[in-house]
Amino acid sequence: MLANYIELFGDVVNFKGLSLEEVAEEMKKERKKILYFEDINGYNAVANLWSERWRFEVFFNMHMLPLLLKSIEEPKDYKIVDLDMCSEDFSLLYFPFPKYYPKDGGRYITSAIVYAEYGGKRNASFHRMMLLDEHRAAIRLVPRDLYGMHKDAVEHGEELKIAVTIGNEPNMLLAAATSSEHEELRISSAIKLNALGREEEVMRLPNGILVPYNSEIVLEGRIIDEYVDEGPFVDITGTYDIVRKQPVVVFEKFYHRGNPIFHLLLSGGYEHYNLMGMPREPTIYREIKNKGVDVQDVYLTPGGCSWLHGVVKIRKKDEEDGKKAIEAAFKGHGSLKHVVIVDEDIDIHNMQDVEFAIATRFQGDRDLVIYERVWGSSLDPSSYGKEHLTTKIGIDATAPLGKLDEFKRVS
Repeated sequence: MLANYIELFGDVVNFKGLSLEEVAEEMKKERKKILYFEDINGYNAVANLWSERWRFEVFFNMHMLPLLLKSIEEPKDYKIVDLDMCSEDFSLLYFPFPKYYPKDGGRYITSAIVYAEYGGKRNASFHRMMLLDEHRAAIRLVPRDLYGMHKDAVEHGEELKIAVTIGNEPNMLLAAATSSEHEELRISSAIKLNALGREEEVMRLPNGILVPYNSEIVLEGRIIDEYVDEGPFVDITGTYDIVRKQPVVVFEKFYHRGNPIFHLLLSGGYEHYNLMGMPREPTIYREIKNKGVDVQDVYLTPGGCSWLHGVVKIRKKDEEDGKKAIEAAFKGHGSLKHVVIVDEDIDIHNMQDVEFAIATRFQGDRDLVIYERVWGSSLDPSSYGKEHLTTKIGIDATAPLGKLDEFKRVS
């Protein structure tokens, strides 16, 4: 499957027989071109597959914001098919996962989607995992769904059965990064159905967990009631996250199809930005639209790690639309720290255009919105204390209502 994407996009740099240290260095040197690594401990791997936004649109043949918005709001059922993968003995230590940065706590799996079912709930989400030995890893659990499922299982004296997929289709990658009340597998199925005209197919593993059929690699395991130090780890901001006590995963089975390609993801790289940021843009869009504002587009910017900074384009119909959009944007993405609202003539993917709007349409005493010491992102190293409080700023860089023509640049 991943081989087809590599062929579709082109612009590939090939390597063969590199050490894990050399793999990490090549990934840090080139963050946009696709990197294909042959024969890393006998395995093949790819990096930067989704580092450019245009690749998503080429694959789906659609603009991503409306596709994601529709799929999140209207999830679709999937089809369960027979398990159809090879199974063999394995050691995590032979898999081609490097130690990406010198002070990382160890070698990391960074592109894994974790699937679990417990208490009548089914979940799929991204989680980094630090290798411990041949069959165990430490898993980072942020206090969200999987964290709650593991906690409930422990309280009932049980271990949480999970599955992990590595080498996923883009619809599943995007669905697993969404924040929605709907099941991620159904969101993935909606993306595929809306864009490609076919539903998601999933397989049930022997431990009962459902995973997408088109996965390169599947690991079956359980999160146990044992905790070890996890980290340090360079996260999306390019700064080191702290060491925490995190649960241990024990992996018991390894499945793959044919000659599998491992997906390597450099934390703090453009691929990380896209996979985390793009699924948050439709939630921002939806909240602004629900405020009655004519929102045109949303962009979480690479300069803000595609997580902390956003730009929103609106068609202004009321003088307060800019302020309404600011309030709604922060509601739509709780980790957002700074947001700029601009008019419909501004290209929000061009930061010179955005700066022009700030320079010519914004006044600090009139158009600045500040929320002091509110809940922010745990990924922001400047946040206050364990509560991760932050001061959020909204910039209304829209022209006065009815006077946009007076503020446009002369072409």
